[in-house]
Amino acid sequence: MKRAKFDSVMSVSRLRSIQVMMGLLFLYFFLVTLEIPLISKLGFGLESYELISTPFDNNSKFSRLNSVGELSGSSQDSVFPSRVMSRRAKMGFSLPHRKMVEFKRISGLVFDERVFDSFDKEEFSELHKVVRDAFVAGKKLFQDIESGKVQGEVVSGTQNRTESCPDSVSLWGGEFVAGGKIMVIPCGMTLGSHITVVGTPRWAHEEKDPKITLVKDDDETVMVSQFMMELQGLKTVDGEDPPRILHFNPRLKGDWSGRPVIEQNTCYRMQWGSAMRCDGWKSKPSEDTVDGQVKCEKWIRDDDDHSEESKATWWLKRLIGGRTKKVSIDWPYPFVENKLFVLTVSAGLEGYHINVDGRHITSFPYRTGFTLEDATGLFVNGDIDVHSVFAASLPSTHLSFAPQRHLEMLPKWQAPPLPDEPVELFIGILSAGNHFSERMAVRKSWMQHPSLKSSNVVARFFVAMHGRKEINVELMKEAEFFGDIVIVPYMDNYDLVVLKTVAICEYGVRTVMAKYVMKCDDDTFVRIDAVMKEVKKVPSGRSLYVGNINYYHKPLRHGKWAVTYEEWPEEDYPPYANGPGYIISFDIAEYVVSEFEKHKLRLFKMEDVSMGMWVEQFNSSRPVEYVHSLKFCQFGCIDEYYTAHYQSPRQMICLWRKLLNQGKPQCCNVR
Repeated sequence: MKRAKFDSVMSVSRLRSIQVMMGLLFLYFFLVTLEIPLISKLGFGLESYELISTPFDNNSKFSRLNSVGELSGSSQDSVFPSRVMSRRAKMGFSLPHRKMVEFKRISGLVFDERVFDSFDKEEFSELHKVVRDAFVAGKKLFQDIESGKVQGEVVSGTQNRTESCPDSVSLWGGEFVAGGKIMVIPCGMTLGSHITVVGTPRWAHEEKDPKITLVKDDDETVMVSQFMMELQGLKTVDGEDPPRILHFNPRLKGDWSGRPVIEQNTCYRMQWGSAMRCDGWKSKPSEDTVDGQVKCEKWIRDDDDHSEESKATWWLKRLIGGRTKKVSIDWPYPFVENKLFVLTVSAGLEGYHINVDGRHITSFPYRTGFTLEDATGLFVNGDIDVHSVFAASLPSTHLSFAPQRHLEMLPKWQAPPLPDEPVELFIGILSAGNHFSERMAVRKSWMQHPSLKSSNVVARFFVAMHGRKEINVELMKEAEFFGDIVIVPYMDNYDLVVLKTVAICEYGVRTVMAKYVMKCDDDTFVRIDAVMKEVKKVPSGRSLYVGNINYYHKPLRHGKWAVTYEEWPEEDYPPYANGPGYIISFDIAEYVVSEFEKHKLRLFKMEDVSMGMWVEQFNSSRPVEYVHSLKFCQFGCIDEYYTAHYQSPRQMICLWRKLLNQGKPQCCNVR
C-alpha cells in the first residue's frame, strides 16, 4: 500500500515536471521566434551593409528606420534596455559584449526626402534643403554605380578620351575674356609644357580697398597696378575654391613695400602656403636652385648701388684694369604700365620657369600636393588687358587623377577586421573622393600605430560622392580593397562637411561602440598615444570635449567667408574645438546621432562650430568637461604636437619616420 501510494505521488510529480519543462520550452521557442526577425530588422550584427545591394531602397525597413528616426536613442532603449543601460553607465562608460558587424562600406546615415516633404518647408533652413538635394543626387548616383551603369560610361569615355587631349590650345583676347578669363587645359600639363600670355598692364588707379592697400583708413587711397596669373586645378569639392598650383602676382604699384615686386605662392585646401617674393635682389648662391636656375633674378631698384656715378666708376675701372670679370647687365622690372609684354611659363623637372620678353625672371619649385596634370586651367585677372594665350607641348593622353600612381594595393596596408569587443577610440577621417594620395599617406604613416593593429583603436575615412563619375568608380575599388572607407551617400559639397561629422558619430556609436570618438582631416597627422593620454586626464565616466578650443569667437559678416544673420543670428559662436582634430565622449556622439535622426539637430556649414553648438546643448542637461590644448595644431605643426594639420603626403611620411627613428614628435619642413 505504501509503495503503491509512493508510486502514484511520483508519477504525478513527474507529470508536472514534464508539463513545466514543456511550457518553458514552448516559451523559449516563442521568444526566439520573436527576437530573430526583430534583430534582423534592426540590422544589429547579423549582416553587413556591404551585403545589401541597394541600401537606399525606399521599401527597405532598415532605410526607413534610419531615415525617419525610428531607430533613435529612445527606440533602441526600449528594444535593448540592458545593453543601453550598460552602455550609458556613468562609471567608465562600460560597454557590453557584442559581436560586431564586419566592415560597413556605406554609412548608416541616410536622409529620407519623404520626411522633408511631410513637414512644413518653413521649418527647415536653406542648409537643410541643400542637404536634401545632395542626398537625392547622391542616392541616384550610388544606384547607378551599383547597377554598373556608371562603369560602362567611364569605360566608353576612356576609349574616346585621347580625342579630347589636344597638343596645343590657343585663345584670342576676346575669347579669353568671354570664357571668364579662364583657358581650360583639358588634360593638364606635363614635363616640357609651356604657356605664353601676351598682355599689357593697365595704368595705375586709385584703390581704397583695405585688403589691397593694407591701409586702415578707408578714406586714404593708394595708386595700384597689379595682376595675377594662376595655374588652377580641378575643384576637389563643390563650393571650395580650386587649388592654386601656381599663383604668380606681379605688383607694379601698390605693394606694402612701396616697390615693384613679384609674389608667388600655392593654395592647398583653401589655405595659402609660404609666399616667395622677388623684390629686385638676386637669390643668394647658397639658396637652392630650380633646374639650375635661380629663384629670383636681379633688376634695377631705386636703392640700388648701381647709380649713374657707380656705373661711371665701373667703366673707368674696366678701362684701366681691363676686363677681369664676366659682364653683368642689370635689367629693369619686367612689367611696365601700358607696355606690351610676352610672358612664358614652362614646366621643368623641378619647378616652373617664367620668362618675360625672352629673359628669365623667376623659377618656382614644385610643392608637394600638386602635380602637373592637375593644372587644368589658366586664370588671369587684375589690371591687365590680355591679347592672346597659347599653350603647347601638352600631354596627348588623359592622365586624369591617376589613382594607380598613388595607391599601393598591398595587403599590408589593408585595415584589420573589426574586433568583437567595443573599442577605446574611434577616429573618423574626413576625406574627398579624389584624395587618393592623402589617404595612402595616412595608411602608411600614423595608421600603422600598434593600437590600430591591435584593434583597440579603429580609424575609417569618410567620403561623399564626387562630381566626377570615374573618381567614384575608382573610389569604390579602393574601398573594397583596403576596407577602411565609409561612403556617406550624398553629393560632396564644402558647406555639407558637417554631414560627414554626423556620420562619424553614427559609425562610432552604432558600429564600433567606441568609448571616445575623434574627428580629423586626411591632412592631419595624429599621435594616437598623445591623444589618448590627453583624454585620460578626464576621470572615467565624465562627458568630455577635447581639442584646441576657441572661446568668444565672432562670425565674419563681410568678405569671402562671410556668415549671414540668417545662417547664424547670434553675435558669438559657442566654445568650439578647431576642426583638424577633436575628441568627444560616447554619450555626446550618441546625442548628435539621435537628434539628427529625429530632425531636431541644427545644422551649420562650419562643422567645428556645429559640434561646439551641439556640445553646448548637451551640456545643458549633463555637465561636459572641456579640455583645451594648443598642441592640437590648427595651422601646420609645432614640436611636441598632438595633431599636425595641413601636412602634405610627403610630410605625413616624414613625421611618421621621425617618430619611429627618433622617438620624438618633431615637425618636418619638407614640401
